Amino acid sequence: MNIINKHPLKEMGYGFIEPQYLPKGKDEYHLRFAVSGGNEKYNKLTPEQINTLIYNQNTSDNWNNILVKPGFNAALVKNCKFYGLVRIGQLKALYHEFHNFKAPEGIYNSTIISCDIGNHVCIDNVQYMSHYIIGDDVMLANINEMATTDKAKFGNGILKDGEPDEKSRMVIEVCNENGGRKIIPYDGMLAGDAYLWSKYRDDKELLEKFKELTEKKFDKQRGYYGQVGARTVIKNCLIIKDTLIGSDAYIKGANKLKNLTINSDAERKSQIGESCELVNGIIGFGCRIFYGVKAVRFITASHSQLKYGARLINSYLGNNSTISCCEVLNTMIFPAHEQHHNNSFLCASLIMGQSNIAAGATIGSNHNSRGADGEIIAGRGFWPGLCVSLKHNSKFASFTILAKGDYPTELNIPIPFSLVSNDVSKDTLVVMPAYWFMYNMYALARNAWKYDDRDKRIQKTQLIEFDYLGPDTVNEMVEAVSFFRTLQLNEKGEAAIKGWENSQRKTIITKVPQSSATFTRMIKLNAAMQLLLHFEKHPTHDIQAFIKSLPKTRERTQWVNVGGQLIRKDSLEKLKANIKKGKAKSWEDVHLFYQQEGNSYQQDKLQHALSSLLDTLQLKRKDINPSMIIQLLKEAVDTKEWMKNEIRNTRAKDYKNPFRKMVYDNEEEMSSVIGDIDENGFIIDQENQFNLLKKKINGIIRKWK
Repeated sequence: MNIINKHPLKEMGYGFIEPQYLPKGKDEYHLRFAVSGGNEKYNKLTPEQINTLIYNQNTSDNWNNILVKPGFNAALVKNCKFYGLVRIGQLKALYHEFHNFKAPEGIYNSTIISCDIGNHVCIDNVQYMSHYIIGDDVMLANINEMATTDKAKFGNGILKDGEPDEKSRMVIEVCNENGGRKIIPYDGMLAGDAYLWSKYRDDKELLEKFKELTEKKFDKQRGYYGQVGARTVIKNCLIIKDTLIGSDAYIKGANKLKNLTINSDAERKSQIGESCELVNGIIGFGCRIFYGVKAVRFITASHSQLKYGARLINSYLGNNSTISCCEVLNTMIFPAHEQHHNNSFLCASLIMGQSNIAAGATIGSNHNSRGADGEIIAGRGFWPGLCVSLKHNSKFASFTILAKGDYPTELNIPIPFSLVSNDVSKDTLVVMPAYWFMYNMYALARNAWKYDDRDKRIQKTQLIEFDYLGPDTVNEMVEAVSFFRTLQLNEKGEAAIKGWENSQRKTIITKVPQSSATFTRMIKLNAAMQLLLHFEKHPTHDIQAFIKSLPKTRERTQWVNVGGQLIRKDSLEKLKANIKKGKAKSWEDVHLFYQQEGNSYQQDKLQHALSSLLDTLQLKRKDINPSMIIQLLKEAVDTKEWMKNEIRNTRAKDYKNPFRKMVYDNEEEMSSVIGDIDENGFIIDQENQFNLLKKKINGIIRKWK
């Protein structure tokens, strides 16, 4: 049940909500909401019920404003104060239990002002609850204040009637500390939406359309009730204000929850834990936020986690990500991000997913101008090592790993899969391309598997690419191979260049021949794997017919990482034009575009893989022939076998390193602690996949012969 973006009472069949001001001096509650109509049957209290309520130490400013459903048991309401229109559902003499928390049905020791309360609730010691709709089977206990104001926006960046100007609008200042890339948040905002809004700042017409699409989702009327969905449990909290809470959520021990939407349902339960303070935010389905988290002006997309004192401010956190202990400011993060360490700091950055920020990393905090207007952009797979310090502006290609060190000036690393090192002894920046393939295959392959395996999204509106061989990385490798051809190498296969660092010292690119050969091998492998997928959809014994079925377009297309989804640049330009022309009339239309691009992704990926192969080998479309296709598939088997062996070998180093082994007295102790390499599930899975691939390719080649 998505309870957000729609008028909560209208969704339940009620009439319009009219704010009514009580005569001054009548009591301290000057504002209430009258609800007319409704699909549900409510009755006025009977004299017997009123007598029972009074006997149980309950009071009301007007007993006629207390409406109840058939099945209401007045004996289960004790020591409460009621003001305004309050409607209560069925109550029975039963207990509810959740995680060893037991409570009887009923309403006890609470102050209730203008609320709708569902069936079979357990409410105890809610000292002040105002203008909330409480769903069925909800448990509320020990809450100091739970209220909705007449201007509640529930974390959405909208303006209500009577609010003066744009200064009243809540925005999230992502990617840049000076607010130059600010976005207007709304419930349901995907990482792709936030990226488009933050990126194309030169297109004022597009930005204005984005604002219009957002405002269309809401009206300006004041008087929306807060809501707690069915089966949600809230206990031991201080302040909950202007907050929409979905069903099946669990909130315990929070200090302050203000101006929020907390999405949750039976399949994607969200949880907020002890000492959290969350203000001006939208929390996606299945999120977990606990143990002292502080978050202000933020969005956490579905199935993401904040924990152990993390601080998230003016930032968007993508799906299936975890931030723990550290501080993240003014940052846009795509899905599958990991940051677990108390002394890491991430600021003014665009991190394009599948990233891992190590302990001590300080990303983007070294201001080198008079204004806080620097940025860092990192392609997916970004991995800064221990105690890395970076200065903005800096930019990194996909799957850049930075060795431990203080990088004193701005960097621009265009080659993917590189290890970047700051050699202080030689005062040199050292870049080793293709490092991941040559020396860290286990981590590269396992991460791709891990991110896909951990994608818990039920609604996969955006097709996120988790494979390290995607159109983005393949394009970077094709351009790298072309760049390598221009270099003058020394006898070690190294080249000295300038322009990758804002300094006068040299940058050394190492292992250039090996890197070029490895990148070429990966480009060939990518083409072979895409051909294999195409064959599975278009099986044929005639290889000539298979070749004819391949895309005819020769041009290698450019791609953009839009919130984790790779989209052709020309398609993205069409979307932008359609938004400005009014053809895309809502954010739902934009999301439909993502889905359509996802549907055509496999075919587009095939075309791109073939054009990238031809560019790398400097061939033409007519050069694709049977012998070339067969040779490509045979080489894919060899490459996959090499990768399978490297996955085992890179992991085996941990078992052979004497400094790793020295903490164990014998092999049996080491095996019991870190596991037997021969029982490593990931390695076994990779070896099984290779055997299946080899069998499949050999079978296809036999058919074609």
